[in-house]
Amino acid sequence: MRYQPNNQITLLINGTDYFPALLRAIDAAREEIFLESYLFEADVTGRQVSARLMRAARRGVRVQLLIDGFGAGDLPWSLRRSFARAGVRLLFFRPEVSRLSLKRQRLRRMHRKLAAIDNRIGFVGGINILDDIDQPDWPPRYDYALRIEGPLAAELRLAAVKLWRQECWRQLKRDWSRLPRRMTLPPPAGEVSAALVIRDNFRHRRAIENAYLDAIRQARHEIVLANAYFLPGRSFRAALVAAAQRGVRVVVLLQGQVDNPLIHYATRDLYRHLVDAGVEIHEYVKGLMHAKVAVIDRLWVTVGSSNIDPFSLMLAREANVVVQHAPLAAELRKDLQRAIESDCQQVVPASLVKAPWWRRLVPWCAYLLVRLLMEMTGYGHREYREE
Repeated sequence: MRYQPNNQITLLINGTDYFPALLRAIDAAREEIFLESYLFEADVTGRQVSARLMRAARRGVRVQLLIDGFGAGDLPWSLRRSFARAGVRLLFFRPEVSRLSLKRQRLRRMHRKLAAIDNRIGFVGGINILDDIDQPDWPPRYDYALRIEGPLAAELRLAAVKLWRQECWRQLKRDWSRLPRRMTLPPPAGEVSAALVIRDNFRHRRAIENAYLDAIRQARHEIVLANAYFLPGRSFRAALVAAAQRGVRVVVLLQGQVDNPLIHYATRDLYRHLVDAGVEIHEYVKGLMHAKVAVIDRLWVTVGSSNIDPFSLMLAREANVVVQHAPLAAELRKDLQRAIESDCQQVVPASLVKAPWWRRLVPWCAYLLVRLLMEMTGYGHREYREE
């Protein structure tokens, strides 16, 4: 990781913070906008973002929208045509030609949630372009993002440009790939040092996982980790267990609602081992949790798009930001602690021991199925082969 100094970084909690900040930045854009999202829904929020992007394009801003061909492949054709008429350049990452295809490359998706605006402001986090509330009686989806102003914003732009150009060439849209190579370096905007960490299938295959592992292995006091889809391999689990055994408080906040059934139940097959080792597990039950964040020793922070599961760590293109800044760490930790105390249920050893046999069987079967699928695809199966 290469830390960039002199940034201003703002923590955004849920879409209630994120979308107003994103829309203000889009409205203020003067030269270019890059926006990447795994999901892009044509709901109220998606229509708001779409309208602002089209308005920016009409006033002469270069607007590049990259969304995933699987996650956002059902974007209405009416909206696609509106983008084209307004001058918004829309690309689908690995567009789905046949959903019955068995090619392994279909699993390599673009899962990033990133925006780069005028080489001056950037956003990174876990929040997709869609409404923040899934059900009327639920609270907003629990998630985080960062607003970044300063030199690190230039790195976000470079990452967006690189991926955009790759897709333009892949889809024979070479005229869309012609973008300014360099823009003026953003001026200092604050005092925070931060690094952009990306995961791809080339040079940075395990960059995000290694950033986590380095921080966990160096932890001395506390690890607070919140992740919606948590199915770590042996190396990650071993690092958490080793930290707990050397006296570090290890707190893991996970999704309590069933969102992705396979990962949801496979994760529960790991509970007994982690809890017996001294890891605290808390399930978020108030609504849906989509966060992918961590605070270690009240100093090291990461916020991004990467889950801790085989899809994110071994297949998808992801983007996280790592920050070492005590005030930001304190702010994020405070909000996580609030959620743990008011919106979560702790997993206790007695509940795991006394569970009926069928409740123990379902997680075991789900985890076995994950291992089988990974063996079949050849992706990362060694990390999930139990000894």
